Amino acid sequence: MSEIKSICVFCGSSEGNDTVIIDQAYELGKTLANEQMVLVYGAAKIGIMGRVAQGALDQKGKVIGVIPDFLKLKEVVHLGLGELITTETMHERKMKMQELSDGFIALPGGFGTLEELFEIVTWSQLGLHQKPIGVLNVGGFYDELLLLLENMVRKGFLKIENFELLIVDESIEGLMTKLKEFKPKQVPRWLKSDRV
Repeated sequence: MSEIKSICVFCGSSEGNDTVIIDQAYELGKTLANEQMVLVYGAAKIGIMGRVAQGALDQKGKVIGVIPDFLKLKEVVHLGLGELITTETMHERKMKMQELSDGFIALPGGFGTLEELFEIVTWSQLGLHQKPIGVLNVGGFYDELLLLLENMVRKGFLKIENFELLIVDESIEGLMTKLKEFKPKQVPRWLKSDRV
């Protein structure tokens, strides 16, 4: 069993056009707050990111935002957070988010969300952390991506044990249960250094 006190959520800074996704983002924020888990995310008050944060804040949850300084000019930063951390670079942002979190959840999003998800799962593959990584597959949003990953396994580019590092569920309740039940597998480390 995995003791999870904080969850990092990767998701879009755009809201998209699917109200189910928007609603589920808000519900995820509420759930984390109600379960006394700290929400760690990218600090915006817009898009899906903003919906997750608002869900947590409306339930008096603790929310930590992490954003690189240059994005403050482009994204609308949420000024109502419990803590706002500014980094110099995107890489430092991801490092800080990883350090602050006991687990990860990817909601729907675009390139940035996928980049964050795949970097964190690659770090796990390399043995740099052993934290659960969840994908909230709202309405089958990630179905085609999961099919692509399965094809990578079939073609020999991805080991099945690394594909299985992704914990997938279509419901918040189901995903949260799986994250809590996560037990790290003893996977040989690719790298001996603790540095990414």
